[in-house]
Amino acid sequence: MSEQHETPLILRVKEIPVIDRGAGVKTTPLVGKWNTPGHSLTTGMTRFEPGTAIPLHTHNVEETVMLLEGSATVVVGDQSYELEAGEVTWVPADVPHYFKNRGPGLMRIYWVYLGQEVTRTIIATGETFEHLSEADRNLATKPE
Repeated sequence: MSEQHETPLILRVKEIPVIDRGAGVKTTPLVGKWNTPGHSLTTGMTRFEPGTAIPLHTHNVEETVMLLEGSATVVVGDQSYELEAGEVTWVPADVPHYFKNRGPGLMRIYWVYLGQEVTRTIIATGETFEHLSEADRNLATKPE
């Protein structure tokens, strides 16, 4: 078992390295096993250029997402929703979902996972990756 981090953190987003996910999608990891080992959250922000998405997938933990900027098409299970900045989703573990930037400008989301050992399973291939691992970093797509 890893030692728990008991010192509160102040994170300055401008100082955190951004992870390029390909196709115009970039993630800023915030709180997780890299800086609060032994606790129960993983959080971050992801920005999507127009038309970009991460393919339909599931996670092994529940997730909530707040749309910070832009407009999104969100698919959860077999339902599709149109979201605007300020709206929030909650998706239970193992439910297929994705977010796509449907607007002409930048779309940004803030996400929270209830766990630190997070995986992503791509529905189309059945492949499972550790969240933000090298294999997970190049899944973003931009339709032709």
